[in-house]
Formats: sequence, C-alpha cells, structure tokens
Amino acid sequence: MKAVVWHGKRDVRVDTVDDPVIQEPTDAVIRVTSSGICGSDLHLYEVLGPFMTEGDILGHEPMGIVEEVGPQVTRLKPGDRVVVPFQIACGGCWMCAQGLQTQCETTQVREEGMGAALFGYTRLYGRVPGGQAEYLRVPQAQYGPITVPVGPPDDRFVYLSDVLPTAWQAVEYAAIPDGGTLLVLGLGPIGDMCARIALHRGAGRVIGVDPVAERRDRALARGVEALDLHDRDEVLTAIRELTGGRGPDSVIDAVGMEAHGSPTTKAVQQMVGILPDAWAAKIMETAGVDRLAALDLAIEAVRRGGTISIIGVYGGMADPLPMLTLFDKQIQLRMGQANVRRWVDDILPLLTDADPLGVESFASHRVPLSAAPIAYQQFQEKKDGVVKVLLQP
Repeated sequence: MKAVVWHGKRDVRVDTVDDPVIQEPTDAVIRVTSSGICGSDLHLYEVLGPFMTEGDILGHEPMGIVEEVGPQVTRLKPGDRVVVPFQIACGGCWMCAQGLQTQCETTQVREEGMGAALFGYTRLYGRVPGGQAEYLRVPQAQYGPITVPVGPPDDRFVYLSDVLPTAWQAVEYAAIPDGGTLLVLGLGPIGDMCARIALHRGAGRVIGVDPVAERRDRALARGVEALDLHDRDEVLTAIRELTGGRGPDSVIDAVGMEAHGSPTTKAVQQMVGILPDAWAAKIMETAGVDRLAALDLAIEAVRRGGTISIIGVYGGMADPLPMLTLFDKQIQLRMGQANVRRWVDDILPLLTDADPLGVESFASHRVPLSAAPIAYQQFQEKKDGVVKVLLQP
C-alpha cells in the first residue's frame, strides 16, 4: 500500500509499504477514505525528530471502511463505516471508565513514562503506524472505532477522530459562563473549532488572535472578533479595552509548542536537528524548549478568578511558570490530550443536515495522498491559504 512516511526533518514521502494485517484478536483493518493532517503532525515534521524513526507512518485523524476484524471484535463487521480516534484505548480499564481514555492503562507506553498509545506519533506514544495511508491496522477495535452512517460525505464525520473532541474538551475545560467572554489564542484548525463550539454552546463573545489573515477571515465569518495583533503588549491592551479592563472569563491556548515568534526556542529546535538522536532527545526532554509566549499571554489576559484551558501541545520541560501570578489571580488551569470517546455522544447530534459547526466546509484543502509532501510544506509555512488538509487515498 501507499503511506506517508517520515524520513527526517521536513522530509516526508509517500512510499510503498507492507499492507497491515490482523495481529491480535482485538484488531481490525480499515480501508482509509480520508485522513487529516493535524497541527501536531507539524511537530514531527519540524521539532520532534529525535523521537522519530525513519520509516514511521504518520497520521492520527483517519476514517474509512472496515475490511477485516479479529475474532474478539464483535461490534464491527466488514463494510462498516468508522472514524478512528487518535488515541488507542481499551474501554475496560479503570482510566477508561473515568472517561480518561488518553490515560488507558492497557495501552499506556510505560517504558517512556507516557499515557495511552497514539496512532502515528513517535516512540513516546508507542510508534504505532498511522492513518495517512491506504489501509490502517486498528488495535483495541472492540472499543475504539466510532461507527457512523453510510451516505453523508466524510467531512461530516472525519473530525470526530481529533478536531471535534479536542476542541469540545478545550471548551468544556474552559468553563465559560453563560454569555461570558472567551479569548482563543491561535485560530488554526483547533482554535477555529473551539470558537465555533463555544459560540454554539452559549458564549456571549469570542475573541480570537492569530497573525494569519486566512485564519482570521474564517473566524470572522463565524462571528468571532478576530484580531491581527503580533506584539504581546498590543494584544493585552486590545483585550483589556474590549473587556472593560477586566479581561476575558476564559482563555483557550490553542498554540502550544511552536518555534515561530521565539528566537531562543527556534535556535534550540534547530540545534537538536543536527545532534545525534540520543543527545537531542535528552535536550528536548529537559532543556525547556517550549515556546511559552502563548501561555504567558493567557495568564496575563484572563480575568481574576478566570479559567485557562490548554489544548495546544507542549513538549519537553517548560520554563518556570509564573506561579505567583497564577496563585494571586486565582486562575483555574486545565489541560490534556482529548479523551475522544468521552465526548462523542455530545458531538454526534451536531453532525446533522443543519451542520451548526460548519464541518462540511471546514477543510481548506482536499488532496490525494500522493500530494502529502507538498501539503505538509504548505501547512508548515502557513501559505496558500492552507488551514486544514484532508488527504484522500
């Protein structure tokens, strides 16, 4: 089969690899019909090379048609249409029973000290072959895959794999009061969807900040007050003016780890790219290479007694947090990978003919699998209007 394969920093290729097969009685194999490129995939493309192995298959946002199931998978059959959550969870352990599927005790990658295994996402999360491919082996298929109706286009459901539950959890964690004000830092795919969900769920006002014009335009069209501000002090001044000097009730950090805007971080990230992997991995784990500009801004902007929800991915050991400010302002802080299956029942009713979240037009680009290398480059460079890419094998 054809698959998107990691070969090095900024080097992904579409290679011919072995077809997946059933390995465990709880496995399924699906024929992939759509698979998204996620902002988290750009971390593999640009930053997290020390944790990658040449030949790794990328991707964690797939959906498709079931081709084969193992003997213990009784809830699926060949021909079913399914969306595959980005994390691999068993559904039967204590953590899954608490709705914490990203901490699944069956698939935790204990040798790396990490939570549940993820598709297509480094040795830290199990080095499981990903879904940017023609076919995908799905472990723990007795629980994970979400069955969806046949008929509507993939765009209606594919975002159940990551974007929708990730944004839903971010809004849930943000604890926005009815009619309250939310600030979203970063209007990429997740920040954009966070804004849509927050407005749908009763936020009175959503303010977004992003330097990319195409992203601001998408948000403006959905009722978001999108600001074109780059300087931290300008952002803070504008936010305070818009909120009567108090600050927003809640802030969602949808930026996370990114080299853009942080010369020191960018230099460290470039340095690890030329070191032997063992050395580079140690630096990434312990040197504090996160870009904390967005989180620092969130802490300064949120009102006293407000809530910050972190959904942007951070990696490594972050610089010291401003604990005095967090404590003094009585800020509530929540974060974590999305627990996909926890939120599915809340989201599915919204994927209707009315399409209140605009999922059917959410992708900015739909391209064949063969175009993945170009799509990665455009997405990383924030060029050519690329906001959300769906690969279609």
